[in-house]
Amino acid sequence: MSVQLKLGIPKGSLQDATIALFKRSGWNININGRSYFPEINDDQIQCAICRAQEMSLYVESGTLDAGLTGKDWIAENDSKIRVVTDLIYSKVSSRPARWVVAVPYDSPIQRLEDLKDKKISTELVKFTQRYFAERRINVKVEFSWGATEAKVVSGLADAVVEVTETESTIKAHGLRVIHELMQTNTQLIINHDSWRDNEKRKKVEQIALLLNGALRGEKLVGLKMNVPEKRMENVIAILPSLNAPTVAPLYQSKWFSVEIVVKTDTVRDLIPKLLEQGAEGIIEYPLNKVV
Repeated sequence: MSVQLKLGIPKGSLQDATIALFKRSGWNININGRSYFPEINDDQIQCAICRAQEMSLYVESGTLDAGLTGKDWIAENDSKIRVVTDLIYSKVSSRPARWVVAVPYDSPIQRLEDLKDKKISTELVKFTQRYFAERRINVKVEFSWGATEAKVVSGLADAVVEVTETESTIKAHGLRVIHELMQTNTQLIINHDSWRDNEKRKKVEQIALLLNGALRGEKLVGLKMNVPEKRMENVIAILPSLNAPTVAPLYQSKWFSVEIVVKTDTVRDLIPKLLEQGAEGIIEYPLNKVV
C-alpha cells in the first residue's frame, strides 16, 4: 500500500474555501463535528485540521508532510520548507491579501518614519519587528489576539499592522493605510524530507496540478454556438480564446459549430457582438478544471 501523505488543511477563515477548492479538484473532504482529522476520498491522503498560523511549523517539524497556509505565516515563523505552488483564493476575492500599516484618519502619522518610538498592535509580531528593524525605525510591537483595528480606536496603540483584501474593515473603523508591508496568498508547502520521498512528492505534485486547474477553471467559461458559413470569418475575427477555436461542420448544412474557452469577465460584452455577427444558439457553460 502506498505511503499516506499527511496533509494539513487550514482552520478558520480559509477552511470552507479550501474544502470547496479540493471538491472542485476531485477530493471530497468531510469534516465530522469537532474532529481534527476529516475524512477524504483518497486512501493516499490523511487530513488534519490546524491553524494557518501554525501550519508551517508542523510541516517543518515533520508532524505533517504538507499543508496549505499563507505566505505571511511562513514568513512570521521563518520556516524552512519547500513551496510547491502558489494558490490565490479566499472567501472574499481572487486577489492576494495585503498586510498594511494603518492609523486613525486624524493621526499626524503619514509615513513609517513617523512611527518612531510608537506602539504597534498586530498578530504578525516577528515579521513586523524585523521589517521595522531593517529600516532602523525603533517601534514597540505588541501581539493582538483579535479585533486589532479597535486597539487604535481605543487608544491602546498608535498604529496597527493588519491583513486586508478590500480595506473595507479598516475604513469602517476610521483608519487609513499609510504603508504596505507585504502581499500574501495561500501556498501549498511540503517539508524537505517528504519532498525527497518519491511517492509523497508525486502525490503533492498531483494535488498542486489539480488545485491550480480548478482555480484556472473558475476564471474561464466555455462558449458554443452555431455560425453560418458566410459569416464565419466575421465571427472568428472577434473570438478571444486560449487557442484557435474548435470548428465542426453541421450535418448536411452550411452551418458550423464553433466552440471556444474565454475569460469569464469578457462574456457579457462578447455575446452581443457574436449575435451581431450572425452567431446563433450560443451556450455558455462553466469549466470545473483547466489543466
